[in-house]
Amino acid sequence: MSTATVSTSLSNIEVTTSPTAYLSASVSASASNDAGWRCHGTLWSNLHEVCDLLGIATPAASDDEQVLFQHVRYKAGQRIHTIGQNFDTLYIVNSGFLKTVLIDEYGNEQVLSFPMKGDLLGIDGIHTQRHASEAVALSDCDVILVPYTIFSSLGRLYAELEQAMFRAMSRELVREQIMIGMLSALSAEAKVARFLLNLGERFAQLGYSNKLFNLRMTRHEIGSYLGLTLETVSRTLSAFNELGLIRVEQRQIGILDPVALKTLRRLPPAKTRLKVGEKVTALVGKSLLPQWSKEVAVALN
Repeated sequence: MSTATVSTSLSNIEVTTSPTAYLSASVSASASNDAGWRCHGTLWSNLHEVCDLLGIATPAASDDEQVLFQHVRYKAGQRIHTIGQNFDTLYIVNSGFLKTVLIDEYGNEQVLSFPMKGDLLGIDGIHTQRHASEAVALSDCDVILVPYTIFSSLGRLYAELEQAMFRAMSRELVREQIMIGMLSALSAEAKVARFLLNLGERFAQLGYSNKLFNLRMTRHEIGSYLGLTLETVSRTLSAFNELGLIRVEQRQIGILDPVALKTLRRLPPAKTRLKVGEKVTALVGKSLLPQWSKEVAVALN
């Protein structure tokens, strides 16, 4: 883009400005003309804040205050984008919890991911210029809009930013590939165990506890994500709670024995679980210690 001034009409007002200010105006126009059910807030983030949220470096030569990105608030249950919708925007989660899903011709839903703060959404629309999945808020969310035309323009201005954004996109794809590998290799119990540990790790990366957190998704949605039935997820969580691996209080999960969860392959039979649970309770009371893994090893031999 040339460093010469750019003249454009925005909301019936003639504006003559610099290229970076033009980008900021374009962001505003894209956000204000978007779907009417979105609740627009007054909060805006500059380029440095957006890069920091994504965990990438800000271009050294950039003028942060010249390019601003609008925040949009969504209520739980609202859709950020739908399948088949024209692609024009990337989305960065600033707060809240979401799910992305595929929906087949019969209306069956397959959960693909559970985005949270710092995650990038919408890259599935780049290929065909239409979104192939749907993103839904599981809680009240704050999402930053990054119009793709603005992203492209910034990439031409700052090559290092374009590379960093591509790395952020690749990070999302790698995460999905890891999940696919896990689904094909592990037992149902191990899938649930890894899911809880991975979720805890993601919370830890955001500065929260990795051992005590709330599940924003339902058991059914966890099952869809892991390729399991609702009954299997519920039964597995109950078994983990019974054995003292976790503590379940409605939607709150407490990780009590992360080592055992990480190394878990299959649960012992129900009768064995009861005996193991009794032994562990007698040894350590309600607070389960790592010795539990040894007890399970004895019980399984």
